[in-house]
Amino acid sequence: MTTEYRFRFSQFRLFLLVLACSVVGRSASAQKSVRDSSISMTMIGAIVGVQSPGGDLSDRFGTNFNIGGTFQYKTRTNFLFGVDGYFLFGPDVKDEGLLRYFLNSSGAITGLDGQFANILLYERGMKFDLKAGRIFPVIGPNPNSGITLTLGAGWIQHKIRIDNKSEAIPALSGDYLKGYDRLTGGFALTGFAGYTNFGNKRLVNFFLGVEVTRGFTHNLRRFNFDTREQDDRLRNDLFFGIRGGWLFPLYRRSPRAYYYN
Repeated sequence: MTTEYRFRFSQFRLFLLVLACSVVGRSASAQKSVRDSSISMTMIGAIVGVQSPGGDLSDRFGTNFNIGGTFQYKTRTNFLFGVDGYFLFGPDVKDEGLLRYFLNSSGAITGLDGQFANILLYERGMKFDLKAGRIFPVIGPNPNSGITLTLGAGWIQHKIRIDNKSEAIPALSGDYLKGYDRLTGGFALTGFAGYTNFGNKRLVNFFLGVEVTRGFTHNLRRFNFDTREQDDRLRNDLFFGIRGGWLFPLYRRSPRAYYYN
C-alpha cells in the first residue's frame, strides 16, 4: 500500500471513530425489542462487492472486486445515514499500450540482465462516500428489515499497478512508475437498491443488492511518460455491480418482563 493510500485510509478510520463515538450512546439506550418495534441503532460491518466497468473505465479495466467496511446509523423511522469505504482490485488491465516502448522486436520486454522481464499489470483503487437512505419494511422478519434504497456521494480513485518486483526495468521502478500508472480520481455518486435484514435474535444481520456508481474523474498525474503528453480531460467512469455485507448492530437488548398473579 503506498504512502498516499495509507494516509487517506488513516483519515477514513479516524472519521469512523469520531462518528461512532457521537452516536453509539444514543443507539445503546434503545430498550424496545427489534422483533416488535422499529428501533434506532448503530451498525458497523464488513462489505464486499464485484463490479463491471462502463464508460471510459471499460477501456482501461475489466471486472474488479472490492472489500471494505461500513458504519451506519438507523433511526426509529428507518432512515439510514452512514459512511462506506473500500479498496478495489482486479487482474484485468486492457491499457497495455503504456508498455509499448519497452517491447523489443519480438514483442517481449528484456531486462538489464538480458533475460525476459515478467511485468504484470493490475487494477488498484479505493472509494469512500457518505450515504443516506431508508429501509422500507414491506418484507422481512421485523419492522427493522426490508427493501433498502440509498444514495451516496464521495471520492473514488483507481490506477494501474505495475508489478516489477525484480526491478529489471529501472524506468518502471520508484517514482518513475507515476508516469505510467494512470492514477485517476474524482467525485462520485452511488445509488444502491437491495434488501436489509436484522435477525430477531441478533444473529443474522446483512444487506445485499445492486449498486451503480458514476465517477467524475480526471488524471491526477501531471504527465504520462508513454504518450509524452498531459491528459487533463474529464472522464466518465461507471461501475455496475453487486454489493453485500454483514452487519453488527450495537444496541441493548430489551429487558425481559415477568408477570405474577
